[in-house]
Amino acid sequence: MNPLSLNVPIELLQKQYEQSSDAIIFFDAQHRIMAMNPQAEKLLDRRVLEESAESDRNAFCFSCRGYTSEEEPVSCINCYLSNAEKDFSSFQLYLETKTKGVVPFSASFQTVDQASGVRVLILRDLTNPIMTQQMLNRNTMMKSIIKAQEDERKRISRELHDSVAQELISSLVDLRVLKYLNVQEEALQKIQQTEASLTRLLEQIRNLSVELRPASLDDLGLDAAFRSHFKWIEKNYGVVVRFVAELGGQRFNSEVETVVYRVCQESVLNALKYANVDEIDVRLFASEHTLELVVSDQGCGFDVNANDPKGTGLGIYGMKERAELVGGEITVTSQRGRGTTVHLRIPLAAVTP
Repeated sequence: MNPLSLNVPIELLQKQYEQSSDAIIFFDAQHRIMAMNPQAEKLLDRRVLEESAESDRNAFCFSCRGYTSEEEPVSCINCYLSNAEKDFSSFQLYLETKTKGVVPFSASFQTVDQASGVRVLILRDLTNPIMTQQMLNRNTMMKSIIKAQEDERKRISRELHDSVAQELISSLVDLRVLKYLNVQEEALQKIQQTEASLTRLLEQIRNLSVELRPASLDDLGLDAAFRSHFKWIEKNYGVVVRFVAELGGQRFNSEVETVVYRVCQESVLNALKYANVDEIDVRLFASEHTLELVVSDQGCGFDVNANDPKGTGLGIYGMKERAELVGGEITVTSQRGRGTTVHLRIPLAAVTP
């Protein structure tokens, strides 16, 4: 036997009992509370403490809301206090606490003195681990949803480009051939009108295909995708986007590149809709520890603390949510009459290809 396991000083056990972050409660053979450490006293309602000292009743039931059994998420059937045959060395318990309401605990209920029937209940608050697990599940689900959205955007974009656009081009070629045939003037005018309509439709489909998911983002990276997007903005909106990229051709994983592209796309769109400007500045660079995107304008700005910002407010919320999924953060700074800046930072550890 390990000699270090023998003769543990009683004062160490007393310190463990008094200073433990776990709640420790001792019960006698009649399930009445005999003693509890300070952490348990912080949790339990005063009447549990008072009635435990003055009554033969099982006062602990005032606080207990049941445990998780094999049959139910919360149950009082075959209570751990009275069921000596079942193993309750590790289970989940719910207690009504003084300050936090009903709280889930990881519990262990075991006999410490067989002769007297004294047993000990040790409780560890599960609030933080459960919240962490819920956040992890939420983020995992959000990543799956966003990936599914992007995959569907990519599929539709490719379909528009490779199928619908090609069919339109074929129809345009046929119409242009008809113009050189011996047709009546009225029919020729109709052919020319149809040709113009199809040309406009083809341009719209190409724009929609790029807006859904530019092929250059997957094939060539952020630099090429941004330059193509900003040319389209200048052509369609007359707004110049001054773009500076300092990546040296560096590529990042698809998830991060998608986040950076969508955040920039949304930021530029917000500037187009609300800032009333002719120029927008975009800078994309990688510092020693982060990949960073800065989108700024000198437009009308807005109050970032206002309860009723222009638009739905979902754009900024969506950008922040996307950034958090890759460990990044977004800072939006703006003042009325002094423009707006959106600054995205993503830790470099999160952006390895």
